[in-house]
Amino acid sequence: MTLSEKVSYIKGMMEGMNFEASSNEAKLLAKIVDLLDDMAISIEDLEDETAAIEEFTKEMDEDLADVEEIVFEDEDDDFDDEDWDDEEDDDEDIIEAECPVCGETIYFDDTVDPDDVICPNCHKHFTCVCDGDCECCETPCDEADEEDKE
Repeated sequence: MTLSEKVSYIKGMMEGMNFEASSNEAKLLAKIVDLLDDMAISIEDLEDETAAIEEFTKEMDEDLADVEEIVFEDEDDDFDDEDWDDEEDDDEDIIEAECPVCGETIYFDDTVDPDDVICPNCHKHFTCVCDGDCECCETPCDEADEEDKE
């Protein structure tokens, strides 16, 4: 039973109860039933629109799958172990360091100036906060820390 059918059933029940049409209760119930009828129609319209959008989306998804198959069909064949090795080489430029203020382990690459590293946790500026084994600065970090203390 649809919402409109349920509202029609309630209208019929109300008419069968022989309310006095001029009574306040009958007027109120009539307005409520009219509101229910309007709401049922709006909801059914939304359900129809949603169903149409779902169908359209499914069709677009199928079309996109066809396009992806055509565009990307050769990409899987082109991938080999050398491509994987190249990606691992990119990770060598990442520097791991510990912030001397908050102790947070931070990571940065060679695009960051080692003389002005900002901790993302405490937002303090540091000169080379790495562990001293990296090549990010000319002065080893242990010596740089000692110079800062002086």
